[in-house]
Order: sequence, then C-alpha cells, then structure tokens
Amino acid sequence: MNTTQLRRASRHLVATGIALTIAGSSMAIGAVPASAAPSATSGLDSGSLNVIARITGAQSMWDAGFTGQGVGVAVIDTGVARVPGLDRVDKVIDGPDLSFDSQAPSLANVDGFGHGTHIAGIIAGSDVASGKAVAGCTTCTGASAYTDSSKFVGIAPDAKIVNVKVGAFDGSVDVSQVIAGINWVVQHRNDTGVNIRVINISYGTDSMQSANVDPLAYAVEQAWRAGIVVVAAGGNDGESVVGLADPAYSSGILSVGATDPMGTLDPADDIVPAFAQHGTEQRGIDVTAPGVSVLSLRVPNGFVDQHITTGKVGTRFQRASGTSQSTAVVSGLAALLLSKFPQATPDQVKAILRGSASGIKTGERREFSGSGSANLGTVATGTLQALLASVTSLLAPTPSNGLGSLEKARGTYHVVSNGRELRGEMDIFSRPWVPLTMALTMRLGLSWIGGTWNGAVWTKSSLFGTTWGPTSWAGSDWSGARWSGARWSDSNWDGARWSDSGWSGARWSDSDWSGARWSGARWSGSSWS
Repeated sequence: MNTTQLRRASRHLVATGIALTIAGSSMAIGAVPASAAPSATSGLDSGSLNVIARITGAQSMWDAGFTGQGVGVAVIDTGVARVPGLDRVDKVIDGPDLSFDSQAPSLANVDGFGHGTHIAGIIAGSDVASGKAVAGCTTCTGASAYTDSSKFVGIAPDAKIVNVKVGAFDGSVDVSQVIAGINWVVQHRNDTGVNIRVINISYGTDSMQSANVDPLAYAVEQAWRAGIVVVAAGGNDGESVVGLADPAYSSGILSVGATDPMGTLDPADDIVPAFAQHGTEQRGIDVTAPGVSVLSLRVPNGFVDQHITTGKVGTRFQRASGTSQSTAVVSGLAALLLSKFPQATPDQVKAILRGSASGIKTGERREFSGSGSANLGTVATGTLQALLASVTSLLAPTPSNGLGSLEKARGTYHVVSNGRELRGEMDIFSRPWVPLTMALTMRLGLSWIGGTWNGAVWTKSSLFGTTWGPTSWAGSDWSGARWSGARWSDSNWDGARWSDSGWSGARWSDSDWSGARWSGARWSGSSWS
C-alpha cells in the first residue's frame, strides 16, 4: 500500500467504525478483557455485550425463554465471516453476494472489510452451544447460560443471520446494490429455514431528496409492508448534519440513535454522543441503544484488521462506536420480541420498543434520543395485548412513492472504477433506472426474477444448499471496462492481503470511499494523524 492509499484508508476507516479508542476514558485499548465480569453498578464496561444485554433488558427476555429462536435477521452489509462466535451450525446462512467481490469465487459472501461481522456478532453471536443453564456456573446471573459474563454472547443468540453481502472488501457499494439486497430479502423471506423477520441496515446516504419520493426509502417501506421489521442507523454526522441518514429518515421504519451509558446500568445518566446524527421535529430518532466502544467480533487479516491497530481486544475482538452498533443492538431486541410474539406486526414491534424505552439524561432533545434507551425488561412477562394497550398508537407515516431519483438517493457518494464515477439514473450494470417500473415491481414483490434484477443477471437463480452462488457479470459501460475482464484475484481471501486497487469504493460512514455511508462508522476518538 502506497502513502496515498494508506492516507485514504486511514481517513475512511476512522469514519467507518472499526478501530476506536474508548471515548471519555483513560483506559488503554485492550485493558478490559472480553471475559471481564462486571461486579458493580458503576464503572462498568458498558461496551461489553453482557452489560448491554442487562441495560436493554435482553437478559430478562433470555431468562423468560426468548432468545431469538426461530427468527431470521438479514444483515445487509459487507458480508459475515464464520469466525468463532458465528460458526455454530446454521448460525449464518449465505444469501446472494451482490458486491463487487462476487466476481472472485474466493471472496464471495466473505467479509473482507470487517463491518458486517462486527454487526452480526452484536445481533446473534454466541460462544455458548445452547442457552440451557449450566450446573455450577458461578458467573451466570440468571437461568440462562447466555448470562455467563465470561462468554461472548450477542443480544439474540439463537436468531439466525442471513448474510446479504453488498459491500466489497474495501467497503465499496452503490445504492442500487443495497436496494437490490432489500428486494431480495423481501422475496425470499419465507424460504425454507430462514423466516426473515428483521432487516439490519447499518448504512445510510445523505440523500438529496425527500423520503416521500426516495427509492431507497421506498424499498425499506415495502419490506416493512411485507412483514419485516427494518432497523436502520440514524447516521454518524451529528456534528455537521441535521436530519437522519437515508433510509432511517423514512418514518415508516425504525430509526436508531446511539447513547453512551456512562459506565452504569441506569439509562437516566445516558447521553447522546456527539457523533450520533440528529433528527428533526418532523422525523427524529425512534429509540436509542448503547453505541460507544461496543465490543464485538473482528475479521482477522481483513482490510480493517490489517490497516487499523486501535480498538483491538485480545485475538478475536474489536471495539467500535457508531449508530451501526446501536442498530445491531436494536435488531437483536426486535428478534427477541418476535421470538416471544411471532404474530406481531412490524408496527406492533416498533410500538413496543418505543413504549418500553427508558428515558435518558434530562435535557437530551427528543429528536436526538427518541423515546429513550430501548429496554425490554418489562416486556418479558407481558402479553402482546397488554403491552399494546399500554403504549401510544403510532401516527400513520407518510409513505414514499419511490418515484424519485436514484442519483439523488446516492447523495454525495459514488462508486468509482478506473477513475470514472457511477452517476445518473442507472444501476451498476448501466441498466436505466425507471422509477415507475421499479416502484411497481417492488410493491408487487417481482423485482427479482430468478437471479435477474432490473434486467441484468446478478446472481444464480436458486439456492444450492445454504449458498446462493454468484454468477459472472456482463460488461458495465459506465466504468469503461468489462466486469468479466476485471481482475479480482489479487484479493484472495486467504488471510493474506486484500488488493487496494480496483474499486475505490464507497463511504462506510464519513469516509470518501464513494458509494454511501455505512452508518456504523466513526470509531470513537475519531481522528488520525
């Protein structure tokens, strides 16, 4: 990697969320082992998932027998690596790889970047073979072995992750790939063995149009309409941007902001960190969740792991701050709710999460903090009818019609190939984007015909075992080069190196890698020399 590439990668990765210092703490990175067992109510490692599970009431749900079982969570991201904690049989099912990596068989479905694996670990990672109580466990705080603080356990440890990879090894992605991934999930939500009830989108763009016409907002709203709870990150440009990222700015889904728990279990002292994007009076955050120095799984020898040294804990873990991490926490909570109430609609899940949230520090503006910190502690023993009777009904959102511009949905971020940006009303294959046609096919659940989307073949047309096989892509006129002639073999996933050439990539949050921001960005302590 030359000096220019290293400077670029450093700038991008600071914003992406994979290498952080611990904000507001003098503790050195790595000083808190993953197995640290909190023993007090203050000074806790509030980035530990064991502590976050206590703050959010997830452990109460586990003790009542609801661990996300039977619920599929689609993670539309940079892929999911089968690292320990995500390597249980059937823990992760690979959907299609719609990323630029898909043209290299060794890269297909694999997370070479590190973001998707970190998110999947928060949602459903687990070092525990099952949630049954372990005789003689001295560190378990409840009936479930999942409460053993010496183990890494995500928020919904028995949920299934459906890996829909859209981001390449360097984070590059176009908004058309994200929309295609959402559409695929909608059409395959009831495939055998998946039961996708939640979509996690730790991603966002600075769209230049209203949510009422934006095609990405329209895509997530159609997923919601199909019975899937869509959980989207509010964004990490809080110091400079007013308004939520796209698609979180759609009032028809669930938007998530971040909190800093300040080392305690009591949300009353929680604050909204400066990086968390601010909502407006018209569309604010729905709920918040811990999002500072969150400890989750990393991808050894992946792009981030090779180029960023801060935030690492031991040999397996990485700390990160951002609304991406908070979104993953809430996706896990949604999976817990749906394992208890499989008949619940997305609107009902949203109403319960908002209604049961705990207030945070006095003075935090509602459009920044929403209904407060998500907390299912009072939900574990309630009935669906009683819980819904105790919450305020949601106002009907103004839906998107999807007839806006694909180019405006990209905002200021564009993928680049051979020095040429993808711009205009076309997808990555230079297929024209016809808003009326795309909106209609999305609404009817017909945007995918086998492995074809918007008139081009993106992936194989059927599921073989547990993997949707990639297919060879035809040429792409906008890039000035043919995909089939592109050389991806320099990026072999063998734990060695990932090529820094080719796609200059997308913005995984505040980075300049074209293509849109993955809102889990901004690793705490956000500056690089």
